Amino acid sequence: MTALAAPPPSSPQATPPPAKGVAQPRSLFDLEILRLAAVGSLRKLSPRAQVRNPVMFVVLVGTGVTFLEAIAHPSVFSWSVTAWLLLTVLFANFAEAMAEGRGKAQAATLRRTRTGTLARRLGAGGSEERVPTSALSRGDLVVCEAGDLIPSDGEVVEGIASVDESAITGESAPVIRESGGDRSAVTGGTKVLSDRIVVRITAEPGHTFLDRMISLVEGANRQKTPNEVALTILLAALTLVFLPVVVVLQPFSRFSDILSHTHGSLDVVTLVALLVCLIPTTIGALLSAIGIAGMDRLVQRNVLAMSGRAVEAAGDVQTLLLDKTGTITLGNRVASRFVPVGGHDDQEVAEAAQLASLADETPEGRSVVVLAKRLFQIRERDMAEGPVFVPFSASTRMSGIDLGARRVRKGAAGAVRQWVAAQGGTVPPELDDVVEGLARSGSTPLVVADGPEVLGVIELKDVVKEGIRERFDNLRAMGIRTVMVTGDNPLTAAAIAQEAGVDDYLAEATPERKMELIKAEQAGGKLVAMMGDGTNDAPALAQADVGVAMNTGTTAAKEAGNMVDLDSNPTKLIDVVEVGKQLLITRGALTTFSIANDVAKYFAIIPALFSATYPQLNALNIMRLHSPTSAVLSAVMFNALVIVALVPLALRGVKWRPAPAMVALRRNVLVYGVGGLVVPFVFIKLIDLFLTAVGWH
Repeated sequence: MTALAAPPPSSPQATPPPAKGVAQPRSLFDLEILRLAAVGSLRKLSPRAQVRNPVMFVVLVGTGVTFLEAIAHPSVFSWSVTAWLLLTVLFANFAEAMAEGRGKAQAATLRRTRTGTLARRLGAGGSEERVPTSALSRGDLVVCEAGDLIPSDGEVVEGIASVDESAITGESAPVIRESGGDRSAVTGGTKVLSDRIVVRITAEPGHTFLDRMISLVEGANRQKTPNEVALTILLAALTLVFLPVVVVLQPFSRFSDILSHTHGSLDVVTLVALLVCLIPTTIGALLSAIGIAGMDRLVQRNVLAMSGRAVEAAGDVQTLLLDKTGTITLGNRVASRFVPVGGHDDQEVAEAAQLASLADETPEGRSVVVLAKRLFQIRERDMAEGPVFVPFSASTRMSGIDLGARRVRKGAAGAVRQWVAAQGGTVPPELDDVVEGLARSGSTPLVVADGPEVLGVIELKDVVKEGIRERFDNLRAMGIRTVMVTGDNPLTAAAIAQEAGVDDYLAEATPERKMELIKAEQAGGKLVAMMGDGTNDAPALAQADVGVAMNTGTTAAKEAGNMVDLDSNPTKLIDVVEVGKQLLITRGALTTFSIANDVAKYFAIIPALFSATYPQLNALNIMRLHSPTSAVLSAVMFNALVIVALVPLALRGVKWRPAPAMVALRRNVLVYGVGGLVVPFVFIKLIDLFLTAVGWH
């Protein structure tokens, strides 16, 4: 592993279960969703809605043609074909409505988190007035105390409080929100559990994070991705290719009748049925459902994607940049051990360190007290002498306590060394080696002194989140290179990078250097993902192809990214990548299946239609279908029913396994290519046998 130097902008460079929350996956056979999808499939029959899907628009037009033909020349065959063509369109609409319905059901759950509560808005001079949430504007200050719902998105500008965010994330454990830093952002609809905070509103009414969540899961603003647009163009092109092929069959059939002195010319209904069977209706019917379902699967994992393009890009990510603090590590350095010097033991160091930290309210100071209690059961003690606490200050770089004549201090090595010398004491010779060794390992050393004696050193270190190394191993298996970006010095960055198991790291990273690194990777043709939670991560999140912001992060970070992780779990990117790859593979698999279907239907129907005129075609008529009309109707029925059969696969997605591209392609061809050739022969024959059994001629 080597440290990365951010190249100049011009340099050419190169699954856990879903979280339990509001976006819970719903059953594919949820009765309410099925009912809404059935109604939606009828509403989508509008030509204005169908024209967005060229393949299905052709089927709808063909249905209208066969309907008119059935009225003009009524027959069981013409009415049967018309009915099954209509069902083909309805089944395609049903697949899309099912995908949309799952999102709308989740949106309904989110809407229930909104209430019409009044907000306590601060006025001039600190006065309060109760106003409806809808009356709040960006910049307003509101007061929230224990039991209050936070009325809108904002940032804590005063105080600290415990907040229940289960209405948004589904996580039962409350979180701490405080003014300043990267833990100040709060979301409308969450509940304050303790203390009092003042929140500055950062969103206008109707444009809150919750409003955006609802809009996203409903899919109302979903646009087609470039890949999806390209596939739509391909399907339209295939449709146009088959159109003249089917049209020329009519004069070809008439010419055959003249030669053979028969009257079996293909009528309009048969030609339309042939066209529908030969164009790629299967993938055309399921394409929208696949895209919507991809975003829905992310919502089920408590990740909000702002666009389908971001989900698709996640499937091709090659480089992942992760912010260290709060992403790879827990966020605050904590005391990990006591190192004695000068002949003292670690319990003496722990007792003095605990005394010096009693008034230290920083996370680091509290961690010293916790460590002393855990290792040596050191608890609060009676201090009848009247302790004088010495708070930490930037000038002294120390904190401590005075107990009568006893003076205990902890702080930076240089500051404590000078203080000890001023007390007439001496510094043990091994202190410098201990301090330097801890600093080289990436830890922060705090020296503890009791008057003129140096007792030892407290090691403060970043705590890498549990299981992070294994998750990075999984990313590596997917072919994704992980890069940790941090403002720490190179020694500290190297130690954390090695412990976390990332591939590379960028130390002393400024927002500009992060952006330069992302641009350099993109210039090399790579798709880059970035995870972060701070305001300083916002430029990089905006530049990355996939920018995943932590929900616990700042508003700037969440607005810059194109995804938001509601669980604020840095390893969630594995789920994001898996869903992205699953979307691409599902689309590719069903496209392969659809095209193979078309080939199979072509060789199943054409020989049956012309074998009477050209007996030589009997060699290709391997299924021995009962009659030309039963062959056509069987193919039309199969063409409609296969859409319904594939809806669950389109919504759930094809299972993705980490494997080289050639292995995935081979599996795709063998399973969905060969399967797409075999399945139509089998089921068209079965349908033909059924039609024959019920007396079809």
